[in-house]
Amino acid sequence: MQLLLVEDDALLAETLQDALRLEGYSVLAIADGEAAYQRLTGPSHGHELILLDLNLPGRSGLEILAALRRHDSATPVLILTARGAVEDRVRGLDLGADDYLAKPFALDELEARVRALLRRQKPGARLQVGSLAFDSLAQRFTLAGEPLSLPPREQRLLSCLMRRAGEPVDRQQLAREAFAGETLGDNAIEVYVHRLRRRLTGSDVILHTVRGLGYLLAPT
Repeated sequence: MQLLLVEDDALLAETLQDALRLEGYSVLAIADGEAAYQRLTGPSHGHELILLDLNLPGRSGLEILAALRRHDSATPVLILTARGAVEDRVRGLDLGADDYLAKPFALDELEARVRALLRRQKPGARLQVGSLAFDSLAQRFTLAGEPLSLPPREQRLLSCLMRRAGEPVDRQQLAREAFAGETLGDNAIEVYVHRLRRRLTGSDVILHTVRGLGYLLAPT
């Protein structure tokens, strides 16, 4: 699952990214409020959950939240902030935040709250392309009813392709959404795509290369 972390404290952001990735999530971190605002005001931002600090350079977290909720009422938002005043918490919740965690907090509590918020998204928890299925809550793939065991990077790549099944996804978008923050070699995505194709061989699902546009996952 693709999470967005909006946090300007570099050390905290790195710690949270590492912890959430160990839990199996793909995490994109943004440190600037204006950059987060621009990403989240479009019609499709591609994130399943947003962790949002309030005190940011460029634009405040509350301003970002208000803009997001004007067109997206579904994506869960967990506010992370050093502000402990009751009025800040109330304002954030009134603007559409789903939960609130005041700094400093324990990583175990953060992870538990993330899991709880994602469980509320059960209608979209299962993805299906032909006989290929992905349970995003359990982080489990099956193919023709049988477990499909994949290394973490291939899991993230395949889940990204499944969320956009039927449409081409270019390499830049895959790198950003499936491997955000990781250093990849020039041909890394091609290598992972090749491995996924081999795993899907003989099934009713095919991974196409669409020249000039990227990769497309679809049933045969």
